[in-house]
Amino acid sequence: MERPRIRHVAMNVQDRDAEAEYYKRVFGMEEKSRGPNGTVYLSDGYVGVALIHNPDMPWGINHFGFQVESVAGIEETADTTAVSNTYGAVAESWIRDGEGYRVDISEGGWPI
Repeated sequence: MERPRIRHVAMNVQDRDAEAEYYKRVFGMEEKSRGPNGTVYLSDGYVGVALIHNPDMPWGINHFGFQVESVAGIEETADTTAVSNTYGAVAESWIRDGEGYRVDISEGGWPI
């Protein structure tokens, strides 16, 4: 199996528009799309940044995601069952690591 690649980082921010403008201005990131819930998807051409807003969760990095060859292969290696992503975002599924942190996994990757 090909080595998985980190494809996105999701940050829980208070002001998605201001943060998007910051990352576009300072780092030259490109806005790829906006989700129906207001999530802003940015990319540097390799790795994506999703700016989410959920005041019920801690501010800062929320999760990150890997593009994988096979979700089933990751499930087998991690000895777990992936949860179908019901948040309407890019990743197909997610798992929890050994300390319970969410890790998105997707065969399709990120819109770069």
